[in-house]
Amino acid sequence: MQPRDDSDSPSSRARSGVSVNGSLVMMLAILVLVLVYRDFTRQERPIVARGDLAADEAATIELFKRIAPSVVHVDNVARKLDLSNHNVLEWRQGSASGFVWDSDGHVVTNFHVIQGASGAWVTLADNTRLEAKLVGYDESKDVAVLKVDGATDKLKPIPLGTSFDLQVGQKVFAIGSPFELDQTLTTGIIGGLGREIESLSGRPIQGVIQTDAAINPGNSGGPLLDSAGRLIGITTAIKSPSGGSVGIGFAVPVDTVQRVVPQLISTGTVKRSGLGIRTLDDRITSRQQLRGIVIDQVFPNSAAEKAGLRGIDREKQVLGDIILEIDGHEVRTQNDLYRSLDLHDVGETVRITVLRGEKTLEVTVTLQAVPTVAP
Repeated sequence: MQPRDDSDSPSSRARSGVSVNGSLVMMLAILVLVLVYRDFTRQERPIVARGDLAADEAATIELFKRIAPSVVHVDNVARKLDLSNHNVLEWRQGSASGFVWDSDGHVVTNFHVIQGASGAWVTLADNTRLEAKLVGYDESKDVAVLKVDGATDKLKPIPLGTSFDLQVGQKVFAIGSPFELDQTLTTGIIGGLGREIESLSGRPIQGVIQTDAAINPGNSGGPLLDSAGRLIGITTAIKSPSGGSVGIGFAVPVDTVQRVVPQLISTGTVKRSGLGIRTLDDRITSRQQLRGIVIDQVFPNSAAEKAGLRGIDREKQVLGDIILEIDGHEVRTQNDLYRSLDLHDVGETVRITVLRGEKTLEVTVTLQAVPTVAP
C-alpha cells in the first residue's frame, strides 16, 4: 500500500503560509532597523554662523530703518459727481512717492505727481492713510507741497542736507514706491552734477543731480539721500528708451527745494525777486579759485543793467563783476545768492558789493521780478 502524500493537505499549506509570513515580517523588521540605523548615523551638514555684517551693509540697513518712516506713498485721485445718485465717485489716476517735510503735516513731492488731481491721499510708512490737500506748487521746479491733518505724532520730518557741495562718485540712496512697491530702497552713486532737464512749464531745471540708483515709475517725488541719510534731492525723472531704469536718473537738488518749499508753505506760490543776470556755475568758480559769484550775462533793461553791473566780455576777454556780498552778507555760492534775494520782495533795494578787476565796488539795485530760472 502506497504511503499517502500530505504535501497538498490543508494543514501542510497552512504551515507553509505561516513560514512565508514569518519571513516577510523578518525582512520588514530588518529593513526598518536598517533605515533607523541609517537615520541615526547620518550626519547633518552644520549651519555656518553668519558673523557680523560688513560695515557698509550695516550702515545701509541703519540708514533705511532711520529714514523710511519719513517716506510716504502718494495717490493722485480724481473725483466726479455722479448725477444719478449725487454721490462723489473717486478713482486713482496714479501713484508715486513723497516725504515728510515738517511736523505740521507738510509733505513734499513732485508737481507732476499730483498734476491734474482732484484730490490726493498720503500713506505713511505704518500704512496710516490720510487725505491730503494741495498747499501749492512750483511747476518750473517740479515741486509741490501737500498737507495732511491728524496723526501728527506719526510724522517724522526728513533730515535736510545740501547739494552745492556734492561730488561725483558719492554714494546715494533712494527710497520710494516704484511700481507701487512702497518702502523700496535702491542704491548707487552720483554719476553727474549740473545737469539740466525740462520742467512741465518748458523752463529748464538747472543744477540737477544725475544718479545710477535705480529710479522707476513710482519713485518720483521720493527722497534722494546721501550716506548720512540727509535729503540731497527729489527723484524726478529718468532717461530711458524703455520706460524702466537704465542707470540714468535725475533729482531736483535740495538747495532748490529749500528755496521753493518755505514759500509754498507760506503763500502757496513762488514769487521771485532778482537782478536780471545769469551767473557762472559754482563748480567753475571753484575750479578757478574765485571767491564769490561771477556774473556771466546782464540781461537788457534789467535791474542789474540799470545799476551798472557788468557781465563777461568775451570779445575783450574781461571777467564779469564778481558778487561778494549782498547787504553785508557774504555770497560764496549760487545758493547764497538765491537765499539773499529770497529775503526781499520785488521793488526793494539791496546793496551789492562786487569785485571788478582789482577794484571793490558797492552798487544799489532795485529788485525786479524774474523768471524762476534766473537770479
